[in-house]
Amino acid sequence: MIAEEHKKPILIWLYTGAFLVFAMIVIGGITRLTHSGLSMVEWKLIMGSIPPLSDADWQETFAKYQAFPEYQQINSGFTLEDFKGIFWWEYSHRMLGRLIGIVFLIPFVFFLIGKWLEPKLTMQLLAMFLLGGFQAFLGWFMVASGLIDNPHVSHYRLAAHLITATVLLGYILWVAFRLAEDQESQAVPAIVGKVAKLLFGLILLQTIYGAFVAGLKAGYIFNTFPQMGESWIPQAVTSLEPWWRNFTEGLAGVQFVHRCLAFAILSVVGWLWALRSRGELSKAQERGLWMIVGAAVIQFTLGVLTLILGVPIPIAVMHQAGAMMLFASTVYFLNRIKTA
Repeated sequence: MIAEEHKKPILIWLYTGAFLVFAMIVIGGITRLTHSGLSMVEWKLIMGSIPPLSDADWQETFAKYQAFPEYQQINSGFTLEDFKGIFWWEYSHRMLGRLIGIVFLIPFVFFLIGKWLEPKLTMQLLAMFLLGGFQAFLGWFMVASGLIDNPHVSHYRLAAHLITATVLLGYILWVAFRLAEDQESQAVPAIVGKVAKLLFGLILLQTIYGAFVAGLKAGYIFNTFPQMGESWIPQAVTSLEPWWRNFTEGLAGVQFVHRCLAFAILSVVGWLWALRSRGELSKAQERGLWMIVGAAVIQFTLGVLTLILGVPIPIAVMHQAGAMMLFASTVYFLNRIKTA
């Protein structure tokens, strides 16, 4: 068992880590929306922490960027000042990743040496390190896909990068919520747990499709709602062969699935809310359910606004942040229930 006097510092550490991962996801979204992700063409773990400091450094960094496809095919008219505008977002994204590593590592070593951690928690924390390391690798793997011939990152790799970050955020919060729990979770009917798990799965699937939409720039077409243009299912949704490519690589097909999943999530949230009458919820469970409902409504609204307004960056960023808030609320609710 973890001593009570040690629990609070560990919780603060975990919640800080979760917040930083959340911030990493948001800044990653900004980096994507501002087309900044390919501005740093080298991966240097230590020296890459030092940005250009002089005019000569900036010219050298810009010259390296100019040797790659994004500049040659898309941004050939960029000045040095234009380049700086995209460089700083990608630099901030990478530096935050390094900061997360430091924030996790140093306290972990301190807690380990001080024998503050029980074996189970130690293993959970090691799993976080492995997941975080894999997430960093996927980040570079994603960027590398846009540095060869085609100056666009693979939307599959983008989805892998985002879903791994989302799972990491959820795992940190799950461990922290369990550690913070001061009493046993109250039993709820089995159907409540099943619907909550269904919601969790749909949110993860929607996160993948959100990355597909972003990676393919599928949010810039059919900017009408609730119909796509003048119909519910336009011909473009099924225009590719074989048929399954429409829903993994077709812009219209991917947007269509993203829309359908949004309605499905909202419906399941409504179903979960209706199940409140099946049993008395504890205050923590009630709070979690209200968080889910509020986050779902806000997230759905932000999604519609992002679409019909043509993907304005501020609203699109809030939409991605809202997805993480809905996901975190669902993790909290699942953590606070047990089925009867």
